[in-house]
Amino acid sequence: MALSSQSPQTGARIIGKGSETAAGPGPDVMAANTLEGNRVVSSDNEDIGKIKDVMVDVQRGRIAYAVLSSGGFLGIGDKLLALPWGALTLDTTQKCFLLNVTAEHVKNAPGFDKDHWPSMADIGWATQVHEYYHAEPHWLNDPLAQERRIESGAPYDEPPEPPEAGSVKL
Repeated sequence: MALSSQSPQTGARIIGKGSETAAGPGPDVMAANTLEGNRVVSSDNEDIGKIKDVMVDVQRGRIAYAVLSSGGFLGIGDKLLALPWGALTLDTTQKCFLLNVTAEHVKNAPGFDKDHWPSMADIGWATQVHEYYHAEPHWLNDPLAQERRIESGAPYDEPPEPPEAGSVKL
């Protein structure tokens, strides 16, 4: 199914030299583990951390969010943040991710620790995270959500439920 020009961008954008700088099939299709450890740079050009994990919405076959490890030393005392995938841009020239907010905005972001992962199934939390980073939720305009709403008889004006992912670490 091709995206129409009116479809919202819910995935990470790609900029840079593209396949000229990527090894393998990238940058359009990449193994998730090749993204882990990539640094993340804020909109004001500050290095704010590294991608620790990439969380997948298994039912929809999409990336739900990236986990940013920020601060700390060698993984000790670091703050973990859920970054909506759509808030990121992969820069293949600089070999990093660009985040659409300032370092100060990230510093004040709500985080979590390695023993208490958030749940994307919590519509309140998931919506707040997407709003904080000015990102379109990946579950909007989703055919799977529409199908479930039709099956359940839910009204069309109710927002679709976010995915059940995040609290389960595979």
